[in-house]
Amino acid sequence: MAAPITTCPLPPPETPRGVQPGGVGFFVRCELAWGRVRRWYLRRFRAGYVARWRQLRQGDCPGCPHEIIDPRDLKFVRNVCGYWFPRGDDVYARRENLGFARWGYAELVGFTAIFLLLGGLFLVAGYLLPQLAWLFMIIYAVSWLLIAEVVWFFRDPRRVVPTDPAALVSPSDGTVTHVETVEDSDFPGGRALRVSIFLSIFNVHVNRVPRTGRVTDVRYFRGEYLDARHADCAARNEQLWIDMTDAATGQPIRVKQIAGAIARRIVCVLKPGEEVRAGERFGMIKFGSRTDVLVPPETAKEVLVKVGDKVCGAKTILIRVG
Repeated sequence: MAAPITTCPLPPPETPRGVQPGGVGFFVRCELAWGRVRRWYLRRFRAGYVARWRQLRQGDCPGCPHEIIDPRDLKFVRNVCGYWFPRGDDVYARRENLGFARWGYAELVGFTAIFLLLGGLFLVAGYLLPQLAWLFMIIYAVSWLLIAEVVWFFRDPRRVVPTDPAALVSPSDGTVTHVETVEDSDFPGGRALRVSIFLSIFNVHVNRVPRTGRVTDVRYFRGEYLDARHADCAARNEQLWIDMTDAATGQPIRVKQIAGAIARRIVCVLKPGEEVRAGERFGMIKFGSRTDVLVPPETAKEVLVKVGDKVCGAKTILIRVG
């Protein structure tokens, strides 16, 4: 018998107004402000550069509220802007090969700078107050541990996607917490097989597409910030749903990005109508979270994971479908 989903007290879904629909923090605001300065400089002093990218720009965005000069300007509005640039012309795409999540650059740089500054201040304090030098040295060491955690959190390693045509791969790294059939009226027969994955602060937090297909809907729900392991987090926490149609089976797939107690920023760059391939990066959840993937039970020919298993995004096969 299917386990019922707790009556959802979430507010009505919203259409995302950017890739980070829940709002941006201080560091992203700084990055956005830098973007405005950069565009002013380009318009003022690099007219040829601006004209060249205007020729390369594709698509249409009537009454576009975003100033799009080059591909960098799409970083936070890709899912709500009609403009795009051919992949072969995007010289900034190589930043995806640096090993860090592009949507976390602001936090990566900001937090690292703060911890370096604090560590330096405590190191100086240790010289000025030698009687407390031991304490300041401990704090200095902790600052470096915090820097290491920030760098580790925002890492984005390359992944090799399985070649098995029936593979539905994990949309995230983490630990499997649920493998169960649940009631869900959006799926055929009112049931769905759900695999839930908990991401700790030590996991890679970049999310990836589980199957090749077409995005049919993207919905954002405001909500609470219960611990991602809480029994009600899937029904009460802030979350974003990506619905897609499997290219091979034609069956629906849903991926849920669910915020946790620490995570407060969900990132998703997808928009309805977009064709996606298994293993492609589509977003992340910043600092501890949960990711669910749901499919019709009859589509799942073989479930290859169980509760407690460790999984890797785009690499671990969760289900073989057919």
